[in-house]
Amino acid sequence: MPGRAESPPGRDVAVVVPAYDVAATIRDVVVRIRRAVPDANMYVVDDGSTDGTGAAALEQGAGAVVLVHRRNHGKGAALRTGIERALADGGRVIVTIDGDGQHAPEEIPRLVAPVRSGAADLVLGARARGRTMPLGRRCTNWLSAALASRVGGVRVPDAQTGFRAMARSLAEAIRPAEHGYDFETAFLLAALVQGVRVRSVRVPTIYEVQGSGRGRGGSHFRWWADTWRQARVFTRYGRQIIFGAR
Repeated sequence: MPGRAESPPGRDVAVVVPAYDVAATIRDVVVRIRRAVPDANMYVVDDGSTDGTGAAALEQGAGAVVLVHRRNHGKGAALRTGIERALADGGRVIVTIDGDGQHAPEEIPRLVAPVRSGAADLVLGARARGRTMPLGRRCTNWLSAALASRVGGVRVPDAQTGFRAMARSLAEAIRPAEHGYDFETAFLLAALVQGVRVRSVRVPTIYEVQGSGRGRGGSHFRWWADTWRQARVFTRYGRQIIFGAR
């Protein structure tokens, strides 16, 4: 993107990649992460894949540490494993990015910069709700963004994004119990209620990923089940949604 280039993140940055049956895309994701943040620690969490995802992540020789769940536990469980390892290894800024190619690793330095400078505790990679995003996801994305903005009293343009950068202190303080996609919702809402400094950075909206073999960017998001689980998290914040943040 045009403008002043950000200084490259160093070893204080840890990148966590939850991955489930994404052997066709994880190779490219791993290589691009390494190019974007050459000195960062990278953790690919193979969440019970059956297609050789973990092996594919190692094939590129990009220095990724592969953490393996013997069976599929869910995206939240994979994020928890990766974040805990990143904290144990001393990560100061932790980035989460999906392994299915729906996020552009080249944007990582832009997400990391506000956290490293102390200007933000949590940075969200916000996608535009254009035609690239499937209609159903556009609707739920708009609604969740509106509700999250209400809960936090700040504008949250994309509450469902899994592309995030967070300060170590925040990762230590907020540890949701959820195992699925609702983990990310629970994390964000808890952060908003605590009044942490949240910023959003515009990132590309990517859904159709060539070679994923599953359509819609290869997402494992189950529309009804996962939307319901996310909705249950929002119900915990009914007072803020009705009366606004205080």
